[in-house]
Amino acid sequence: GILEKIRLYLIKKLLPHLEDRRKYHQEFASSTSFHGVHNIVQTQSKTRKVLWLLVVAGCLAIVIWQIYSRFIYYFSWPTTTTVVVQYVENVKFPAVTFCNLNRFQAHAVSNLRIIFLIWNIVSGVLQKFAMEGKYSQELNDFLLGNQNFSIKEFTRKNGFYLNSSTLLECDFFGKPCYPQDFEHVFTEYGNCFTFNYNDLPARRVSLSGRGLHLLFDVQQEKFTDEPALGYTDAGITFVIHSPEELPRFDGLGLLTPVGMHAQVSIRQLKSIIQEYPWGECKPDIKLQYHKIYSINGCLQECKARYIQDWCGCLPFILPGNGTECDLLKFYNCVYPAVYDIEIKGLCTVGTHNSTCPAPCEETDYPTTITYSSFGGEKAIKYFSAKLKKSPEYVRQNLVRIDIKYHDLSYKITQQQKALTISELLADVGGQLGLFCGASMITIIELLEYIFTNFCWMCIFLLLKAPEMPQWNNPFQNQPTHTEKKKGIQEC
Repeated sequence: GILEKIRLYLIKKLLPHLEDRRKYHQEFASSTSFHGVHNIVQTQSKTRKVLWLLVVAGCLAIVIWQIYSRFIYYFSWPTTTTVVVQYVENVKFPAVTFCNLNRFQAHAVSNLRIIFLIWNIVSGVLQKFAMEGKYSQELNDFLLGNQNFSIKEFTRKNGFYLNSSTLLECDFFGKPCYPQDFEHVFTEYGNCFTFNYNDLPARRVSLSGRGLHLLFDVQQEKFTDEPALGYTDAGITFVIHSPEELPRFDGLGLLTPVGMHAQVSIRQLKSIIQEYPWGECKPDIKLQYHKIYSINGCLQECKARYIQDWCGCLPFILPGNGTECDLLKFYNCVYPAVYDIEIKGLCTVGTHNSTCPAPCEETDYPTTITYSSFGGEKAIKYFSAKLKKSPEYVRQNLVRIDIKYHDLSYKITQQQKALTISELLADVGGQLGLFCGASMITIIELLEYIFTNFCWMCIFLLLKAPEMPQWNNPFQNQPTHTEKKKGIQEC
């Protein structure tokens, strides 16, 4: 019935005769744009046929090897790095955050050493602090008796302050600046102050060698820290960063001791990193409380999320809008939570699959800093008379810092793909053309030839060799000896 009709249709319409199939193969070999194949088919000399067969097979092997190596190279995701120095008429000035190495006012903590321990626990959210066991009982007793004590307000009120008595001189590119031009920020050094926090458009430098000039009075007799905890220096620490990022000290701050003049020469370096798999950045990551993505900002938000989930509150030195943690929560929950986050690796950095991968674009400010002793004899006398302080006081408390651009340029370090898709196709096409004279049209011809033969093979399998019943049909006349021989040869 139906199966027989389908079988007859395949025989009559889709399956060509043996002679037609042989002719199709001959025409393909003679007309294909794959060079060398027609020389194998059309030549009458067996020697020449074998030589051309070896040539075509060798070229084909080389092509396959070359294409394979190019694909292996492409899927290793190679990159190159280009460095471009761009000179401009003016360049944005970075933000600079200053802190006093002596964090608290001496009169407020003279009989309250525990304040230093509390602040170290609080700042441990940013920089891990290992508290010795001998302080545990003392700290517990204080926390239980002062549950309403706010370390945030205490530090803001009794920490380092910036006014006309601590900032003696401030000049930015020939124009005076004042303490109100600095923005207050909490860091592991307590109260710190950032210049150019809002990235004002007017704060641009149009001449190298000039920039921000400051003179601080650290007032050692008024501010102090706890030597038993390792804080023994006196001076100003500062960090240079992008105006859109929070300052990150964490051992990266620059130090200027008292009685010294620091000359800081900066350059602007922009880094552009490729996204995965060529690089390690992920362009779709956005931060909730920061304008631009940075590893430091991402780490702070990551810690804030875990601490808020575990403790039900948020440390005031981390970004977010949660309920502020009190001292007991800091000691009993936040401090252990930070330890768990670090030990368990819940907030990781670096690779594309980490919590905080590398940023796709970031701006750094490499610095060169040189020091000289602050003030000669006449300068010491001048400042001594101006401040109504002794020469010894001037040497032990004043710090001068000059921050300027080395030149009006910025360097761009860009990570680029070493091999793009178009270059890969060009390489493959070049290898095919060089060794086989092939092109995209040739590939389509080969695909068509393979597909046609595949269809014929499928029909053969479905019909199970339809010519066989015709050869063995007992109702037809028996062929002569000559016809048998001819038929065998054709078969």
